[in-house]
Amino acid sequence: MSVINDEVTTTDELIPSGETSSYRSNPLNLAEFTLSRKDPEYVGRAKAVQKLCLNSEELKEVIEGIDIKNTCLGSVIFARKPGDGSAREQAASCQKVLGGCANIAFEYATKRYRSNLINWGMLPFTMDSSQNINFENGDYIVIAGIKAAITTGTEEIDVKLISKNGNKDFKLKLNGLSKDERDIILSGCLINYYGK
Repeated sequence: MSVINDEVTTTDELIPSGETSSYRSNPLNLAEFTLSRKDPEYVGRAKAVQKLCLNSEELKEVIEGIDIKNTCLGSVIFARKPGDGSAREQAASCQKVLGGCANIAFEYATKRYRSNLINWGMLPFTMDSSQNINFENGDYIVIAGIKAAITTGTEEIDVKLISKNGNKDFKLKLNGLSKDERDIILSGCLINYYGK
């Protein structure tokens, strides 16, 4: 839903401070400011994904041959090196409120931002820039068997990019997830994990 090709993306660019401070206790209203300084149309695109049904005409080509009953749909942000700056957890939680399921990066600027993604049940994917993948808004990324990969600790995952420019197979990584981090993601978020 958003492709950010800056060398580094700060947490303040992911969710600004200042004008959002009065919404800190209102996640729905706070999420309206997600990427407002970097990609003002992100919120609208993310909400459109939330409304998509897996049986919709738009998704028929994408999900062909996939078990719809065991399929999840969510939005993804790509940034080269996101999360620089303060440890603002809202940089991740606002994405989750809008249906975010993952970030893809060449690397994460801080361990804290990566941890915040995990704590909100999102996948902190990394990828090698040498794969020469050029994401665009509106692309689909299909990841088969992700639950099994997380459960078993698989670190390199085969995925398919479905784009208006053609389809391409490539690899994403989930490096270094501890057993607890995997369990948090599988639970949906840290709150659910502690609620078990």
